[in-house]
Amino acid sequence: MDSDDLRARLQRFGGTADERRAVARQARDLADEGRYERDAGRPLTAALVAAELADAPDGGPADRWNWWLGALELAYGGYAAFQVRRWRE
Repeated sequence: MDSDDLRARLQRFGGTADERRAVARQARDLADEGRYERDAGRPLTAALVAAELADAPDGGPADRWNWWLGALELAYGGYAAFQVRRWRE
């Protein structure tokens, strides 16, 4: 997972630089933990995250990330810890 690449891809969803950094950090932690790759059978990449977040109904990067993580939580369990709850502005 390339966090810099993901932060750049998240710009299309607006939000602040801090919000995009928080989402990218959580995505990096999720990729490092290996849970998504075990559950979905494919590596977590910046391109994959951006594509999944594009399917979210609306909102900024954190809203979209949390929406996707909520779906993963329902499908597999164990993803709530990776949601973004706050970021420094």
